[in-house]
Amino acid sequence: MSFVAEFNSLPLAALVKKSLGTTAAAAREAVARNKFSLADFAALISPAATENLEAMGQRAHLLTQQRFGKTIRLFAPLYLSNECVNNCSYCGFSRDNPILRVTLSLDEMRQEAQALKAQGFRNILLVAGEHPKFVSNGYLRDCIAALHADWPSVSLEVGPMEVAEYRPLVAAGADGLVVYQETYDRAVYAEMHTAGPKRNFDWRLETPERAYAAGFRRLGISPLYGLADWRYEALSAAAHADYLLRNCWKAALTISTVRIRPCAGEFQALTHISDRELAQLICALRLMFPDVGIVLSTRENPKLRDGLIPLGVTTMSAGARTEPGGYTGAGREKIHHTERGLIKELASGASEWAPVENRATNATGQFNIADERTPGEVAARIRTLGYEPVWKDWDAALTL
Repeated sequence: MSFVAEFNSLPLAALVKKSLGTTAAAAREAVARNKFSLADFAALISPAATENLEAMGQRAHLLTQQRFGKTIRLFAPLYLSNECVNNCSYCGFSRDNPILRVTLSLDEMRQEAQALKAQGFRNILLVAGEHPKFVSNGYLRDCIAALHADWPSVSLEVGPMEVAEYRPLVAAGADGLVVYQETYDRAVYAEMHTAGPKRNFDWRLETPERAYAAGFRRLGISPLYGLADWRYEALSAAAHADYLLRNCWKAALTISTVRIRPCAGEFQALTHISDRELAQLICALRLMFPDVGIVLSTRENPKLRDGLIPLGVTTMSAGARTEPGGYTGAGREKIHHTERGLIKELASGASEWAPVENRATNATGQFNIADERTPGEVAARIRTLGYEPVWKDWDAALTL
């Protein structure tokens, strides 16, 4: 049975309702447990559990140190392309957004990767919009192969594929695959995705299983908080994680905690999760899943990121750019303007071509980041907090 079948049978709406009715005593009892069910997780993310946030934080802190030590794994995203055939209301790359787009060549990708390597990174995440004309699995395979010798860990965040399409990417050296379900609420998902292959909810939901079958040794999942009720999303992600831990147990699992950020198209979040609730969520995830990695991105501001580290975070991005060529300006000579998926000419003096302050390229990013610190500054802050930044945590030679 795939997760889709299990997901369809779960009483998630009832658990959300139960969460809202949790008493303070029931929340305290849930926090004290050593093993957690989905019903316990619902209590951990309940409004009543906010009174126990300090106790949750202390337990989450101890569990994280026991399982992961005082380390924070650092990575950087490298955006290959912002071309996309999907219309996703919340995404800057959405097909109908009139933005400046580009797809990096292999040499341009190497230029970006070299800049990241010079900053210390050895873990890289290749990101691209979903557009088969520009981002085929052959293109991705060539990118991975070009990086494999210098990068111990190469992960992907790209459009979902068949198992047979993933296998050449694993053979070329990719070890991780990240796929955000965006929202686990089917009705909201249908409303947000109006065109393109991404409209298929079930196909996307089964992606981690296909990636596992193809041989990826790291799997990453998450909703995008701000589309549907955050407690429903969190319970769904917990159920998904539980399924993957039972059925894809040879792979390491990470869960991200990402909130909607401003982007092209000016989409506004439909729901809200506060900073305090985000901290509660991270604690609850750690208590429920002691051995799962928890990822925190540059979507959050520096002060909040620093404060969340002790609560269960194990992996952070740093110095991120969300546009192709964002680190060096690679590919800027090929940038083109699109409207509703079609290339449109812009006058040579159009405002879109004016240099953007503090940006290496005019290509449009997926979203605005909130933590603008350099990787070195983030690493220094991690050390100040008593943790060790880890730029490289394994070597491919270990699997030979």
